Amino acid sequence: MKLGFACKYLNADLKQPFPFKATTRKRFLSLNNEERTHLIYELAKNNLVNLFHTLEQLAQLPEDLRMMRIGSDLLPLYTVPEATILYNAFLPDLTPLFIKCGEFAKAHNIRLSFHPGQYSVLASEDESVVMRALEDVEYHALCATLMGYGREFQDFKINIHMNGRKGFAGFKDAFGKLSPEARLMLTVENDEVSCSLDDVLQAKALCPIVLDIHHHWVKENEFIQPDDARIDEIKESWRGVRPVLHYSISQEGLIPEQGFPDQTVLGLSKMKFRSHSDYYFNNTLNDWALSFTDFDIMCEVKMKNLARDRLYAYRNNSGIY
Repeated sequence: MKLGFACKYLNADLKQPFPFKATTRKRFLSLNNEERTHLIYELAKNNLVNLFHTLEQLAQLPEDLRMMRIGSDLLPLYTVPEATILYNAFLPDLTPLFIKCGEFAKAHNIRLSFHPGQYSVLASEDESVVMRALEDVEYHALCATLMGYGREFQDFKINIHMNGRKGFAGFKDAFGKLSPEARLMLTVENDEVSCSLDDVLQAKALCPIVLDIHHHWVKENEFIQPDDARIDEIKESWRGVRPVLHYSISQEGLIPEQGFPDQTVLGLSKMKFRSHSDYYFNNTLNDWALSFTDFDIMCEVKMKNLARDRLYAYRNNSGIY
């Protein structure tokens, strides 16, 4: 079981030694063409170099800690039309950095992923929203393919939600419009508001299903178990590749520090429970998450790799796993 973290690598001082840098669309558009090119080239180069430095840190860890989600701002503003044209001109100059990152990750068995934002809605009833979502997924797929992925089923994970009024039918239609590389990498997860696990399982023949156990609890007030029949459906959707689940818990102070929280007893709105904690402070929930032994776990928690490391230490010291 690998334990991963999302986007930001923190040191012991809670600082990011290898941060990604971004800019605003407003600032970018205020510049002339030469200034625009210089700005996004330097930002992208910084981000690729710092991605490599982060991968170097992961390579020094045990193999079951070699898993991370790359931030979506790897190439800042890429999908802004005025930026896309400029990127297309100098992307060949950045390609060696992409290749270096991909080859290093593969050589050290580091599992990588992207997670496009909540506004990438493939199942929207608004066609303009769907087009932007397709562009966003393809941007992430481009980054992954430049690193050498997208050649085999799930050699890289690009995960999205299936929210949108068109539901599975809209998702299926949009999925068919993606490039072959994007289709090989796309996964879909359940969310805590619109799409339940049962909803997203409709897509199991198209792409793998990512189980978010916290989203499921928020939506259903149910702690799904590894022997639930739906877990086998999820695993089957991965077609032999080790599946991934997402693990988070509600913020400190909202749920007890031990035991399974019950929303009806706690009496708070579901919106309150959605926010993620800094650390995994409830070992009852930790045991529950770690009991999904056939899965790798993406730790969605505010203290990133530091919280993940504490969960790893707990797993190793508990004597259970």
